[in-house]
Amino acid sequence: MEKVKVRLRPIVSKINLPTVLKTAILPGDSMERLFIATLVGEIFYIGNGGIKTFLDIRPQILKLGASGGYDERGLLGLAFHPEFYYNGLFYLHYSVAGTQGPGALPESFRPDPCDPSTLNPKWTNRETQYDHIDTVEEWILHSNGQPQKRRTLLNLRRPFMNHNGVNSLNFSPETGKLVLTTGDGGAGYDPFNLSQDNMEIAGKIIEMDVTKNTFINSPPVVTRFNELPVPIQETLTVMAKGVRNMVGISFQRYYHQYIKYVGNVGQDLVESIFSFGQFKSIPVTQLFQASIRNSKLDQEGFINFGWRGWEGSFPTSIIKECSTNPNLEEKSIVYYNEALNTSARRLQPLTSYFHRDQRPDRFGGTALTGVQAYIGNGIPGLTGSVVFTDLARKDSQPQVRGALAYTRVKPDGKQNDFSVIQIDYDFGSQSAFYVSLGTNLDQTRLFLGVYGSMKVTDVNQGTVFEIIQ
Repeated sequence: MEKVKVRLRPIVSKINLPTVLKTAILPGDSMERLFIATLVGEIFYIGNGGIKTFLDIRPQILKLGASGGYDERGLLGLAFHPEFYYNGLFYLHYSVAGTQGPGALPESFRPDPCDPSTLNPKWTNRETQYDHIDTVEEWILHSNGQPQKRRTLLNLRRPFMNHNGVNSLNFSPETGKLVLTTGDGGAGYDPFNLSQDNMEIAGKIIEMDVTKNTFINSPPVVTRFNELPVPIQETLTVMAKGVRNMVGISFQRYYHQYIKYVGNVGQDLVESIFSFGQFKSIPVTQLFQASIRNSKLDQEGFINFGWRGWEGSFPTSIIKECSTNPNLEEKSIVYYNEALNTSARRLQPLTSYFHRDQRPDRFGGTALTGVQAYIGNGIPGLTGSVVFTDLARKDSQPQVRGALAYTRVKPDGKQNDFSVIQIDYDFGSQSAFYVSLGTNLDQTRLFLGVYGSMKVTDVNQGTVFEIIQ
């Protein structure tokens, strides 16, 4: 693939974790603005040569960084309604203050292929054994410029601190629905196998029909679809399952259809980017009825990414040091049944990159943090491609550096390689974790969120760049 070199143009600096980067046109305005949502609960926008506060919900966000400073909770999703300019509606996904629980399993939990009791534990006592509660809300920007919460769409109880999704709310230009990408609930290896259970909300891509004005005061806190009131069930369809943790969904128009791009964050071995065109969404009411009747569900065309049986193109394995040679690794397949059951139905990745890769023109990754389609002409080498970011290259010590790369859909639809994008920017002695990737409404510009530390408690170390030729 063509080698591409870009520059980074700083837009704003000295902000907290820039988690979500979106653009929108404010009602009554004439210019598209860049909005920046931070993990701790601030939303800014760039306007008139400066940065302005759009909304600050920090008091409503769960206290972050209690265990070592790193956290995957907080303000996770921001999406503007396609008619935001006219109706002022926007949507938030965040971890709610005051909902901290003890967690569903001991923090030291790890599945052991030699001990079957560790492979299929059950999430019991869900009302008391959980980590926190996430909420998805609809807000409205009033004519006086003041945002106000309008209603709650979902309240989700989460078993662990991590894998809550990030950039988790995006509107589909194909269906007009709000798309929520949920992680598998966290820990490692999806211990409760929530991602493959059709009734579990965790580990899915869900479409929400926000045109149905379902107002339910204080919707129940749930973990499963069947726990939702019927009016809420009727607004939801499941687009895909087998999700470990996702960094949002990107839509790229191709003639008369849209290609969808998503990235599934890996476990021990590989990070994977998927693409698909046609898909079958299944209404939650249909899933519920099949569950009640214990009947077989027609899943032809339904997207399954394969987790937890598969990590990208590979059966999920435990990786540990080789006892006879410390330079080698032993890999033990963990979930034989899941790997076999999903091997034929799962979607193959468009491309993957490994956590260890010694090739000089590749990199060893840590975690996928952004996937965005790009159709602009400002960076000709990237036109028509999908760009992705990794948090931190394994080979970038002592100063941490993230990675930027791209790939393309092949005409035959088969897996493709990727190419590292060279970056002309001097971060000096500062670490640079690549924590988010964004684009504008017509996908002709790309924005990169960079942080100097992954500790939430290390404030004001974030910078947002535009990626330019």
